[in-house]
Amino acid sequence: MKASVDWDRCRGHGVCTTICPDVFVLSADGYAEVPNPAVPAELEAAARNAADACPERAIDLS
Repeated sequence: MKASVDWDRCRGHGVCTTICPDVFVLSADGYAEVPNPAVPAELEAAARNAADACPERAIDLS
């Protein structure tokens, strides 16, 4: 699975970083980013939870 954040949609709520901090981090500007797009198998469920909880639906998992 790969994760990405649509920066046009992200508003920096930080929900994803709270739910899955091993995949999502906040940039210096306060928006979510994914330093390593390849999500380890053991973090896939948490990444899905983070994507589902994003109020802006800015997270894409493929």
